[in-house]
Amino acid sequence: MKNKALKRLIFGLLALPVCFSLFSFTIITPAKNDTVVNKGFKLKTIIVDAGHGGAPTGTGHFSHGASGSFSTERGVTLAIALKLQKAIEKELNKVKVVLTRSTEDDVSWERRSEIANENRGDLFISLHCNSLSDRVVREVVGHKHGRAIYKSVRVPNRSGKGVLLLVYGLHRTREEEKAISKNQLEGSEGEGEGAEMNAGLDPNDPESIILINQYKSKFRQRSIHLANLINTEFTETDGRQSEGIREQGVLVLCHSAMPAVLVETGYINNPDDEAYLNSEKGQDEIVSTLVRALKNYKDEVEQVVK
Repeated sequence: MKNKALKRLIFGLLALPVCFSLFSFTIITPAKNDTVVNKGFKLKTIIVDAGHGGAPTGTGHFSHGASGSFSTERGVTLAIALKLQKAIEKELNKVKVVLTRSTEDDVSWERRSEIANENRGDLFISLHCNSLSDRVVREVVGHKHGRAIYKSVRVPNRSGKGVLLLVYGLHRTREEEKAISKNQLEGSEGEGEGAEMNAGLDPNDPESIILINQYKSKFRQRSIHLANLINTEFTETDGRQSEGIREQGVLVLCHSAMPAVLVETGYINNPDDEAYLNSEKGQDEIVSTLVRALKNYKDEVEQVVK
């Protein structure tokens, strides 16, 4: 190989165990820890994404997300994101947090990914609130000629409760490959895990293709591992109910060229969860949970794990 730095990094990445899930939209089993990590790698930048938002001034577009009886997803996620930014920068030494939005205004998913990639993020955390669609049931509304007359009606489904962690589905890997190619190979400027490839490499070159695939495997493994760390903190430390970890085709995750996890912090259309999500206690507990998991993740990726 012409590029010795590339060769060393490929061999280093090849030593990483590859973790693949067999099914989409299913609970994922815990991934093994990295046994080898990039020498000298430091977790420097975390992207915190507050899901959804209101209509920017002068536009007709907005995506407030799910709604509860007195609150919206856009408001809850922003409140938690702002608290999480402060907590991470206080508790995690020399880690910078970049918010994809810091106001009520909405930001498109494309721009959210761009912000993550432009800032050379090492990790992407997207905050959301879950909700269940109304159920359709049939009710008797009268009788005619001795027979019941039925009508289909929509009934709110407030049975959902607890947290859910999402990672991108395998059917989105081509989109992630493009993001990695652009941001880890073409866009390296001396920082982040792609710094050694700042040599004008061709993404269509076999060497680069090998490297892209190894980044993809590593990012997926680390995404699943972080999701497991977060889920463990929620369930074992906080005692919260969890639906586990699932794959979904979340565009903002697969277009961010870094490990990425979406956290459904609770069901906003469940009265108990909504009250918790809007309380100072609930928001502070969620932030503390995420910070604990991130500390564990940082310790692991910055050193050899045996």
